[in-house]
Amino acid sequence: MQPITSPPPATQPLRNGAGEKPTAAFNSDFDTFLKMLTAQMKNQDPFNPMKNEEFAVQLATFSGVEQQIRSNKLLESIATGLSGSGLAQVAGWVGMEGRAEMPARFGGSPVTIFPKPDAEADQAELIVRDASGAEVGRSPIGLDGEAIEWAGVGAGGQPLPPGLYSFSVESYKDGKSLGQNLAETYATIREARMEDGAAVLLMDNGQKIPASALTALRSPEI
Repeated sequence: MQPITSPPPATQPLRNGAGEKPTAAFNSDFDTFLKMLTAQMKNQDPFNPMKNEEFAVQLATFSGVEQQIRSNKLLESIATGLSGSGLAQVAGWVGMEGRAEMPARFGGSPVTIFPKPDAEADQAELIVRDASGAEVGRSPIGLDGEAIEWAGVGAGGQPLPPGLYSFSVESYKDGKSLGQNLAETYATIREARMEDGAAVLLMDNGQKIPASALTALRSPEI
């Protein structure tokens, strides 16, 4: 009888049909494997028996599959646990104000902006865009990264209507642009949820951002 060089066909339904657990299927497959191995030993040619090494290879092959299944199950349980704990953590952020690279809703009161000029810049400008992405304002700013109070005025100093506005900083060195970086603003966290295994936050400015995108968290301003 030829030696079994890999787990018998019964192991292949590890990607089994709906309702059957992989571990239960594996236990059944392992019993089948042992029965086949025992039958192979009983029916082998006594004048040409299998070598011990061949039995060891078969057992090691099947044992490797078993360990892989158990490892996968452990990783799944760990991931599930981390996902649950992650949501529990960010759920406590609801009602607080989070800071991230996102637009701000202007309703007449000044908006606090946190610019991020390039470290190599010798000058920088704050660029304001409306909800459609059109540029409505541009003004020079300092390079220290200090917060800016934007009063809601556009080019020429004309008041802008209420709405959603985004902010970016264009940095320059020796008169050449170094590119643009999005500025950060605060918004109130309205909801926390899990999506595709990651915690996301719904903000009161209508934005949905990953919880990992927050760079600061504070109590609501009174």
